[in-house]
Amino acid sequence: MNAARDAILARVRAALRDVPEAERADDVAVARDYRTEGTLPHAEVVALFAENCADYRANVREVDAAGLPGAIAEALAARGARRLAIPADLPAQWRAGDGVEWVEDHGLSHDALSAVDGVVTGCAVAVALNGTIALDGGVAQGRRALTLLPDYHLCVVHAEQVVELVPEGIARLREAALAGQPMTIVAGPSATSDIEFNRVEGVHGPRTLDVLVVTG
Repeated sequence: MNAARDAILARVRAALRDVPEAERADDVAVARDYRTEGTLPHAEVVALFAENCADYRANVREVDAAGLPGAIAEALAARGARRLAIPADLPAQWRAGDGVEWVEDHGLSHDALSAVDGVVTGCAVAVALNGTIALDGGVAQGRRALTLLPDYHLCVVHAEQVVELVPEGIARLREAALAGQPMTIVAGPSATSDIEFNRVEGVHGPRTLDVLVVTG
């Protein structure tokens, strides 16, 4: 991944060699007067995330820690999801539901990932202002393909992972970015619209997204 990035940047620099010095923006100061820290009480931040995430047509539910396994089981039953792909390090208590088969991802093929009923993961951070969720390949998240190929994604978000503003979310991802880990930004179910604005879901990611926000 880093080699490909370096090759692309080298080609960009080569293409810009003939740009006159007066037209270059290397030394132009970039205004950074935007807010970098939120001001809302954290309970309001979590509520704002739930509201904005739901606006993307995700199904959002708040639960406490004790009720999380039951909520996972209920969500899977409601979707008819019986065979779920999961990161190998998904917490044991999250593997809930009678008759559910948990398929750990130890390099599952794309065909195998496409054949399961869905995937269950955690996340790295969630941003309240725009209702998005970020995965960086960390604990309980797995690799990118795991959450892009199955048609259904159930994502567990802990309240302490929710921040108010985008800069706060980026700061939480800094170490993973420096390590070169691939990132996935989730804003509701995968969707696109054609030239006539007909919305189609599930084109380049899960068609259905359930989000369980653990608040206590």
